[in-house]
Amino acid sequence: MGSEIAAEEIAKAAKVAFEQSQLLPAAVRIDALAKIKQQLEANKAEILAANKQDMEAAQVEVDAGRISNAMMKRLDLGKGDKWDSMLKGLQDVADLPDPTGVVSYASQLDDDLELYRVSCPIGVLLVIFEARPEVVVNIAALAIKSGNAAILKGGKESNHTTHLLAKAISQGLSQTSLPSTYVQAIQTRAEVSALLDLDRYIDLVIPRGGNSLVKAIQNSTRIPVMGHADGLCHVYLDESADRQKAVRVVVDSKTDYPSACNAAETLIVHTSLLNTVWRQVAQALLEADVHILCDSHTLSALTSLPNVPERFSSHVHSSTESSYSIEHLDLTISVIALPSLHSAIHFINSHSSHHTDSIITECEHAASAFCRGVDSAGTFVNASTRFADGFRYGFGTEVGISTGRIHARGPVGLEGLVIYKYILRSKAERGHIVGEFGVGEGKKNFKHAAIATTSVPF
Repeated sequence: MGSEIAAEEIAKAAKVAFEQSQLLPAAVRIDALAKIKQQLEANKAEILAANKQDMEAAQVEVDAGRISNAMMKRLDLGKGDKWDSMLKGLQDVADLPDPTGVVSYASQLDDDLELYRVSCPIGVLLVIFEARPEVVVNIAALAIKSGNAAILKGGKESNHTTHLLAKAISQGLSQTSLPSTYVQAIQTRAEVSALLDLDRYIDLVIPRGGNSLVKAIQNSTRIPVMGHADGLCHVYLDESADRQKAVRVVVDSKTDYPSACNAAETLIVHTSLLNTVWRQVAQALLEADVHILCDSHTLSALTSLPNVPERFSSHVHSSTESSYSIEHLDLTISVIALPSLHSAIHFINSHSSHHTDSIITECEHAASAFCRGVDSAGTFVNASTRFADGFRYGFGTEVGISTGRIHARGPVGLEGLVIYKYILRSKAERGHIVGEFGVGEGKKNFKHAAIATTSVPF
């Protein structure tokens, strides 16, 4: 009961904060992002120390077999340029145009009667994610910039890090006219369960995690859910594939960040390439320490080589039917040979999670057919699947990847976090009433004349 009461208070506070924020100018939200960035920079040492504590605890869990090594790697906020990229994403979001108040349709219905379709925030977002602590900052930035309030729940593995990140966000908000409860973080599953019942306060749930997390949330709430489950991404080597492009794109798609949802998990090889391009791609994958699960055709093409590649015995194995439905999230890739572009498209649509898939080809017709025939949020030509990312698309950052059939699909940036409302304004002396319009004597006709504008004039 206690967690239910606490959750309702959090949800109420978020709703109130959202409603209070709607009359504030966009400049306030930009200022809030600047203040948050300052707080993060000021508390960097403490946050990274907490992250190290989370990493050490995660290593114990990995050693005990309770979590995967891939999940532990996602926790590391101090690795490479992750910290700097997080801050840059925050600044990039601040610099983007305001997505709210944009008119996408305007019409003069009658003299002095004007209709505007205007973008506006969704409301209160509940975002649930696993492992990656920087998601707290990514989502907070997008929520604030787009005018949405947010409640964030990170994975228990990153509790120490997310607590301090959320604290810095709250401290930044407290220096502005936005309510400090505009972005809130919660810690327990019990709070999540209680919040999922509060559809009168929460407007959208965004889960970021594995299939089991997403399915569990979809089955536990009346609130609309936007997100994706697995990242089963494919690369298809078309019969006209260029060898150098094939090697570069396949290796990057698999090895750049193997535990990411946009890493390639399955490679499809046109049968005409088995004794040429495929062998060179396989050699490059082995040199990159990738384990390869081969069907009979791709395996035979390697075993028949006069000189068996190094690491062949340790890294090349036969695939099973289930190999093509697995999100490996490590240096492993499943490979299958197929006889045509049509069969490749069918295979992808049958096995993928509709995230991102790429074709390597020199044929314009094949490229066009692939991009239109593959039913995924992203279809690429001669480019790594790893480009499927809000930052790389120019969105600043992303709230997640949507693979559903709703208003937002693929990397969800600012535009995916706004909907629209219709504003109708009469400037007539006596106002306007519907009874004056219709068919017959004395009735008025609608003008429906387009108005050229991108903003509401009042």
